[in-house]
Amino acid sequence: MYELEKSNLQRCSKYVIPILRPSYVKGFMTTYLQPEVSERILSEESKSVTAAAQVFLDQVCLLDALGWYQALLDALEAEDYKGLCEALKGWDFQTLESTKLHRVLLDRIEPRFTKLIKPRDLLLHLGDCLRKRECEEILAIENLKGPIAAAERLTDCLKRSDKQNWFKLLKSALYSCELTEALQLLEPDTESSMSKMEVGDEEEGDTVMTVSFQYTEQSDDDDGMLMSGNPLTPSETPPTSATGATSGVGEVQKGGEKSRGGEKKMREYQRELAEPVFQGKNTVICAPTGCGKTVVALAICEQHLKVKGKGAKVVFMATKVDVFNQQYKLFQEHFQEKDPDIRIDGLCGNQGDQLSMKVVMENNDIIVLTPQILVNAMAQGEVPSLSCFSLLILDECHNTTGKHPYNIIMTSYLDAKLSTEQNGQHLPQIVGLTASVGIGSFKNQSEAENNICQLCASLDSRIISTIHTNTDELQSYVHTPDKEFFLVQKRHIDPFIRIIHDIMAKIEGLAKTVYNIESLSSIENRDYGSQKVLQLKDQEEESRVCRALYNYTEHLRKYNDALIINEDARTKDALEYLSSFIQQVKNAGHDETERQLTAYFDGQQGVLRGLSSGGQKENPKLDMLQYILEEQYRQNDETKSVLFVRTRALADALKSWMEESDSLKFLKPGVLIGRGRKSSQLTGSGMTLNSKKGVLDSFKSFDNQSKILIATSVADEGIDIPQCNLVLMYEYVGNVVKMVQVRGRGRAQGSKCILVSDKKDRIDKEKHNMEKEKIVERAIRNLQDTPTEMLRKMEVFQRGDKVCRDMVKMVPERPRTEGSYQLLCSKCKKHSCYTDDIRVLQDSHHIVLDPTLFSRARTEPHPKPKGFMGLVKTRKLFCHCGLDWGIVASYLSIQVNTRLDWGIVASYLTIQVNTRLDWGIVASYLTIQVNTRLDWTGLGHSGLIPVHTGKH
Repeated sequence: MYELEKSNLQRCSKYVIPILRPSYVKGFMTTYLQPEVSERILSEESKSVTAAAQVFLDQVCLLDALGWYQALLDALEAEDYKGLCEALKGWDFQTLESTKLHRVLLDRIEPRFTKLIKPRDLLLHLGDCLRKRECEEILAIENLKGPIAAAERLTDCLKRSDKQNWFKLLKSALYSCELTEALQLLEPDTESSMSKMEVGDEEEGDTVMTVSFQYTEQSDDDDGMLMSGNPLTPSETPPTSATGATSGVGEVQKGGEKSRGGEKKMREYQRELAEPVFQGKNTVICAPTGCGKTVVALAICEQHLKVKGKGAKVVFMATKVDVFNQQYKLFQEHFQEKDPDIRIDGLCGNQGDQLSMKVVMENNDIIVLTPQILVNAMAQGEVPSLSCFSLLILDECHNTTGKHPYNIIMTSYLDAKLSTEQNGQHLPQIVGLTASVGIGSFKNQSEAENNICQLCASLDSRIISTIHTNTDELQSYVHTPDKEFFLVQKRHIDPFIRIIHDIMAKIEGLAKTVYNIESLSSIENRDYGSQKVLQLKDQEEESRVCRALYNYTEHLRKYNDALIINEDARTKDALEYLSSFIQQVKNAGHDETERQLTAYFDGQQGVLRGLSSGGQKENPKLDMLQYILEEQYRQNDETKSVLFVRTRALADALKSWMEESDSLKFLKPGVLIGRGRKSSQLTGSGMTLNSKKGVLDSFKSFDNQSKILIATSVADEGIDIPQCNLVLMYEYVGNVVKMVQVRGRGRAQGSKCILVSDKKDRIDKEKHNMEKEKIVERAIRNLQDTPTEMLRKMEVFQRGDKVCRDMVKMVPERPRTEGSYQLLCSKCKKHSCYTDDIRVLQDSHHIVLDPTLFSRARTEPHPKPKGFMGLVKTRKLFCHCGLDWGIVASYLSIQVNTRLDWGIVASYLTIQVNTRLDWGIVASYLTIQVNTRLDWTGLGHSGLIPVHTGKH
C-alpha cells in the first residue's frame, strides 16, 4: 500500500530532510513507529537533525498501516509545516526549491553571521517564519549558553524554515534591528538594497558568494572614521512611540531664548541666518554647532505657514532617529505654545510601513521625518511629486551626496525642475542646515569652491547664509574651544602583540590548507576592503570551503580587534574581549574547526593572563590621558568632559579602567554608544533610547553623578551637552565636518578640545583639517561675493548631472548574450567587466558602461590631465594588484564619478599603438572586427584577459 507515496517521498527526500525536525512530529512517531525506533531517531537528532530526518524518512517509507500518509500530512500541518505540507500534497516543490540559494548562502556565512546577530532582538521580528516553540528554545539557549549558541540555533531554524518569505523577513528583521554588518553578508550592496526592501521588492536570482579577508576595527560609524562626517544610520528604527522622550532638546535650549512653555524666540544672528529664506529663496544655512539652527528652522516654518496659508505643507528631515526624536518633540512644544491649531506629525523607520504617508501628509501641516520615509513613499507612489509640499528643510544637509536619501530626494526635485514637461507644477522651497559645507576632498580654495557649488547644485540653493553682521552676539553665545595636541610615545616592547601575531599566523596557515587565500586577498599586507569572489565547480565543496574561511576570518577579526584594544587601552581589556568571545564559541557547541582555533588561544591563555596582570608597563597613552584628566579636575572640579573614542569595545575598556583607577573613579564615567548596528562581545546589544537618556541625564545633572561621558561617533551631532568644557579626542580623527561637530560639543566658556595620539600623521591630519576649515571659510566668502560665478557653476553641475541620469535611463538592462566574455586582469585574474558592457564613443574610444567597475578598481589623479575631442582625462585606473587598466575621463563636462560611468577610455586594454596617446583598440589591431561580434582571442598579454562565460 502507498507505494506511490513512498516512491515520491524517497524521490523528494532532498526537500524534506533539510526542513523536517523529527521531534516536532513526535506524536506521529509515537503512533506509527515502534518505540525503540522513535527513541533512536530522537537520540540521533541530538547529534544531527539532518541524520535524524533521514532515519525518520527511511522508517516512514516502511510503513503499511492504513492512513499513515494522511496522518503525516496532518502532523506536519499541526506543527506549522504548511509549506512542506502543501508541497507533499501536490508533489510540487518549486516553492521550496526557490529558497535553496538563500539556504546555501546562510549556511556558508553562518560562522560569521552568528557572531553578528542578536537573537533576542531578531525574534521580535521573525514570528511569521519561526514557530513559537522555536522562539522559546532560542531564548532558553541564550539564557543558558549565551548569544552565539542562540544565534546558531536561530540560524538552523531559519535554514529549516519552509516559509517562502523567510529570507525577506530575515533581511527586514536585520534592518529593523540595525544589524547592518550582518545584513551586508546577505546583501553586499546594503545601502541601495535597503530602500528596495522597504518598498517591498524582493529580488530573486543567483546568490553570489563573497569571502573577504580583512581586518578593521569595529567603529561605531559604518563608513569609518575618515569617511562622511555624518553618515546616515543605515536603518532608521523607530522608538516605541514617535513622541517618546529622549535626551534633552538638541542644540535649541542653548541656541535660542526660551519664553512661554516650549516657544523659542530668535536672536539677531539667527534672524540674519533666516533672512534669505524669509524672502522665498532656496538657502543653505551654515552656522556653528550650538548656535540654534533648529530655532531658525522653527521660525522659518512659522513664517512660511503664515505666508502660504492653507497651501503650506512643510517637511523637516533629520538623518538620525535620536535627532528625529529631539526635533519632533521641539516642534510639538513650540507650536503647541505658539499655535495649537497647527497640525504636526512625525514618522521614522518602520512606521512608514505601518502608517500611510498619504494620510499623514493630507492631515498635517508640518511633518517631521527621517529621509528614507519620504524616499520610500515616493517609490510607492504615495507621494506622486515633491510639488505636494511647499517647504523642505534638510537638517545636516551636507549629506546630500551619493546614494544618501537626501540626494535621492533632491534628484527627483532637480529632474522635475529641469524637465520640459513640468506642467506648471510648483516645486517646494529648499532649506538646508549644516555646521560645515567642507565636504569631499580638496587641496585649495578653488577645489573647495567647486565642492560647495556641487552641494548647492544638489540642493538647488543659490544662497549660502552665514553670520556677518551679528558676529559679536554669536560669539557671546557660542564658544570655540582651544585646540591642543598631545603626541605620546608608543610602547616599545609588548609581548602580548607578538603572541597574538603568532596565533593569527597559525590561523592563516590553516586557512591556506583549505584554499589559496592569496587569491582572495593580500593577507600579509593586511589590505583593507579587498573582497574577491569564491566560485568552485563542486557546490558542496564550495560551501565547505566558505564555512571554513568564514570561521578563520571571524577569529582573525577578533584577534585584530583585541590588538586595537591593547593599543589604546590595557592588555587586560584586550584579553577579556578575547576570552568572552572564545567562551561563547565554546558554549555554542563549536565544530572541529572551531575546536582547533580555540585550542590556539587556550595554549597561550596562561601567558596572556600573566601579561595582563601587571607583567608589563602600562600603556603610555593611558598615562597621558590620566594626567590630562587629573590636571583638569584639579583646576576645576566642576568640569564636564566628553571623551570620543573609535570603537564600542574601547569605550567599555576605558570605562573599566577609570572605575578601577583610584584617582579617576570619582568621575563615574558613563558610556554613550549607538543603537546596536554592530555586535560587540563587550557592549552587548548597544543602547536603547531610554538607556541613552539615562546616561545623558546623569551626565547633565549637577549633583556629582557623572563627570565624564565616553562616546563613540553617535555623539558627534544632535546630542545636547551644554555644560561640557573639555572635549577629548582619543585617537579620534575624521574629516573637516567631523572635526567641526566634535569640537562643537565643548560649548562652555573657556572649554578645551584635546587630541591624544601616538601617531604623528593622525595629529598632522587634524591640523590639516583646521587649515582646510579656513579654506572653506574663504571659499564661502568668495562665492558670496561672486554670486554670478557661483550660479554659473551650479548650472553646469545641475545640467551635467541631469544628462548623466538621462543616459543611465536610456541604457537598458540587457541580458548577457551567448557571445559575452568576461574580462579579467591579466596579472591577478580579477574580474573587471563583460564585453557586453563595452561601447564605442566617437567611433574610436572604447568605454565601459558598468557603474560597478569602480568597486573593483582604484583610481589616482591623472599626472597629465588633458582634453581632446570633448574628452578630458581626469584620473588613472588601476586594478587592486597595481596593474594599469587605463584612464577615467569626463565627456562633454559629464563627470564619470556620477552614477553613469563613462569609464575607461584609451588605454583600457593597455594595447600600445606607438603614438603619444594610448587610444585602446583600433579596428585593424589584432584583427579585431569592431562592427561584428568581437573576437577577443588575441588579448592574452594585454592588461585584461578574456574568459568566455556563456550565459549570465
